Amino acid sequence: MDARFNLFENELATKFAKRFANAGLVIHQSPLPRTTQELVSLRASQINGCGWCIDMHTKEATAAGEDVARLHLVAAWRESTVFTEAEQAALALAEEGTRLADAHEGVSDGTWALVRKHYDDDQIAALVALVALINAANRLAVIVHQKGGSYEAGMFAAALG
Repeated sequence: MDARFNLFENELATKFAKRFANAGLVIHQSPLPRTTQELVSLRASQINGCGWCIDMHTKEATAAGEDVARLHLVAAWRESTVFTEAEQAALALAEEGTRLADAHEGVSDGTWALVRKHYDDDQIAALVALVALINAANRLAVIVHQKGGSYEAGMFAAALG
């Protein structure tokens, strides 16, 4: 199935995308480790079934030096030994923050305590904003059927530059 609508060729959508990307830039430039940012974005995108974002974040993570084996294990992070405790806390927050409709309490107190243990306030602000932003990006791409597979590292930044 082809994309329903090209968000990159519509003037209004492009204006929105530039502002959306600027919000992402705040997170990208935060003290939250880049690896954690890509892992969180990848996990939320997997949950939401967003092929475009999965493609983007695996390729951006690889270009930034992330180990391919770790990327293959993100979907099963609880059943692997390659993630730090801090990364596990971030992945748990990503999952619970993405699956809000699946749990009456949203993000559990246990997950929040682990996040507080491993991240400072600026990193937490970036992490919470990232979970919200990647979920919004997933919804944009899934709604218009933006397919994964054609993304090249740096492509999104270049398109909006």
